[in-house]
Amino acid sequence: SRFETCWPALMKDSHGVVIVFNPELPSHLKELEMWYSCFVQQQPLLDSQCLLVAHHKPGTAGDTENLSLAHPLDKLRLIHSNLEEDPEDVRMEFMKYFRSIISLINESREREEMSIIS
Repeated sequence: SRFETCWPALMKDSHGVVIVFNPELPSHLKELEMWYSCFVQQQPLLDSQCLLVAHHKPGTAGDTENLSLAHPLDKLRLIHSNLEEDPEDVRMEFMKYFRSIISLINESREREEMSIIS
């Protein structure tokens, strides 16, 4: 991947990682593990700071129910997006994820402040 030299800059101080992939492409499913390893495990971020988005292109009748990912990806929050059918559902899921990241940031900030005080 020709952008690998940019990855450290992208990762610096990041609080969350959203990985969007096409579940119908076997190559994407293989690459998922690499992205997870580089952007989540090596950071290190918590699994709760990662969101997987299986994006189904218009007109592809993807089998959304039976996408089984290998360990450790199976522990991550996974949403299926198909903007033709249910964009609102995707928006709601993304907002839920976003709120969880914000509360994690607030918690760690509070812990830092407490450690400075004590």
